[in-house]
Amino acid sequence: MAMYARLGEGRYLASEHTQGPWDPGTQHMGPVTALIVHELAQTAPRPGLELSRLVVDVFAPVPLAELEISTDVARDGKRVQCLTASVSSGGREYCRASAWRIREADTPATPVPGPPAPVPPRSEEHARSWLGSGFGYGKALDWRFVTGGPMEVGPATVWGRLTTPLVDGEEITPLERLAVFADSGNGVSFALDFQTHLFVNVDLTISLFRAPEGEWICMDAATVIGPSGRGLTRSTLYDEYGEVGTATQTLFVAPR
Repeated sequence: MAMYARLGEGRYLASEHTQGPWDPGTQHMGPVTALIVHELAQTAPRPGLELSRLVVDVFAPVPLAELEISTDVARDGKRVQCLTASVSSGGREYCRASAWRIREADTPATPVPGPPAPVPPRSEEHARSWLGSGFGYGKALDWRFVTGGPMEVGPATVWGRLTTPLVDGEEITPLERLAVFADSGNGVSFALDFQTHLFVNVDLTISLFRAPEGEWICMDAATVIGPSGRGLTRSTLYDEYGEVGTATQTLFVAPR
């Protein structure tokens, strides 16, 4: 079973594989973000332009239900292009996104760090954790921790690979694989106990200086909590060839 079944133009039905950790009736934003990327790829595509930045603002938890995604072109230039997307369900808008595409050019690349470590062997401890067995999205990915762990408070470095299709019958791209994983930074590097506090992101910003490749994405994530109910997660993103960009999440923090 895929995360989504296509119902028509811009319309999808979410499956249990999109289920988030906070409420069984709502989706993790990783699949929703990847679905936005999937729809944007079909919006005014032009050879030589690549998605370089995506910002998703979350207005409310997205229900585990039928979704409608509408997209538009906000600016269509020769060298840059700005796109927008809106995700609705039952007539209510749940999140809104903007994306920049930048033209490809032959530029001198500066050295960047390679991945923190190769993909480690699968751990049964991780498979039995809340990530591997607790909710739909967690079970839909193969998690491989390099540092930290699914039950450890603090920063973490983890590889992830989606093991189920994003959209039934449609091929998933490396960029969609990155998007489905990039929203997990606050979950793998949590700074407060899940049992006592909520720390839900109200946004996600992905910035890329090159296109990701392959199935595996690595995230080196750390979360800080401020003294007034807010937090911030910063993640460096890698594929198996090296660093590709960053993801940040602004957090709403509250006692349960």
